[in-house]
Amino acid sequence: MQSMAAKHSIWPREKDIIFDLSGRAQRAEKNIGRENVINATIGALMDDYGRLITLDTVYSEYKNLENAEISAYAALEGQPDYLEAVKKVVFKDYMPNSYIRAVASPGGSGAIKLATWNYTNPGDEVLTSDWFWSPYVSITEEIGRTVGTYELFDENNNFNFKSFKKEFLRIADKQERIFTILNTPAHNPTGYSISDNEWDKIIGLSKEVAQNKEKKIILFVDIAYIDFASDDNASRMFFEKFSNLPENVLVIVGFSMSKGFTAYGMRMGAAVCITSSENVAEEFYYACVHSCRANWSNCNRGAMAILSNIVNNSEKFKKYNEEKNTYKEMLKRRANAFVEEAEKVGLDILPYRDGFFVSIPCENSREVCEELTKDNVYMVPLKAGLRFAVCAVNENKCNIAPSIIKNALEYVKSQKLVENR
Repeated sequence: MQSMAAKHSIWPREKDIIFDLSGRAQRAEKNIGRENVINATIGALMDDYGRLITLDTVYSEYKNLENAEISAYAALEGQPDYLEAVKKVVFKDYMPNSYIRAVASPGGSGAIKLATWNYTNPGDEVLTSDWFWSPYVSITEEIGRTVGTYELFDENNNFNFKSFKKEFLRIADKQERIFTILNTPAHNPTGYSISDNEWDKIIGLSKEVAQNKEKKIILFVDIAYIDFASDDNASRMFFEKFSNLPENVLVIVGFSMSKGFTAYGMRMGAAVCITSSENVAEEFYYACVHSCRANWSNCNRGAMAILSNIVNNSEKFKKYNEEKNTYKEMLKRRANAFVEEAEKVGLDILPYRDGFFVSIPCENSREVCEELTKDNVYMVPLKAGLRFAVCAVNENKCNIAPSIIKNALEYVKSQKLVENR
């Protein structure tokens, strides 16, 4: 067969499993009615009737923008007022005592690309938890890096610092750079959030390794879901822990407008660096701006204007937060319904604290997902289990789903036992 693509651009010809199952769920909704289908594949906030939620405070601002403000080129690094607004919305009252620079990116994904490209070397291993957002692999392997994992939970379903430390030190022994992705708060796909005590251990280990000045420690904090953590202030207190770190410890925060501002398709975000070194902050800025020019030139000016106009106007920001909080309460009710019913029926789930998803550990996740489609329940199979999007499923269905999932798990398990006799 004729091939024209470069070797590094030839990948398996596979459909994206999430979009494939989501498409099947949507077809089922058309055929038998939305009320008869549980579509838990969508990683976006949906109302009780399956419609995408879009915040009025965001889109009324968008519709009031001048055409030129939407269509004009933006600065490579992002508009100055946008970058200042990003800092406000990310840190709120918990700005670290450090040098802080921000560079605009197309969504949180763009922030990950900026960070991994500029702060790892070809062949480096990037560390994250064994439950993770799968595009971490796509983004890193595209640029010749690999992903290694630690066990997120120990036997008591607490953060497994022992495993984290083991893998962190293993990577530190073999390469100059230790680049770690920490998706918190409201982790995708488990809904877990790293506690203050756990952060102290992670930072302590980083400082310990940083005593070797040849080592460079980069903590990438993916906060894509932070605005749907239950407490806006409590969820940001950990940022202050990044004050006055050793100069060879760099924190990069990946900010996204997708979830908190329901601006998924606008593809707007930022990479924000936190460092005790002014030189490292300036280096970050110029390295990332060069990458912006080389990859996407500049970002969505209209989306930047929305954020700037809302965040920099106290009355608009207040209304935005009030509207967002109504949906946070809706999300909380849905998650509580699922978690409480799972406990009643004996469905084992991973510890959930906040966010869009709940995860169920299991073997044979693809077979279980396929079995669930027979009951018109559509979920996402992961390497070690299933992901249920409480963000996209109404409270009543969240209450119904655990027993259906448990039955499917038990059926697949029994079939596997028969096959292995």
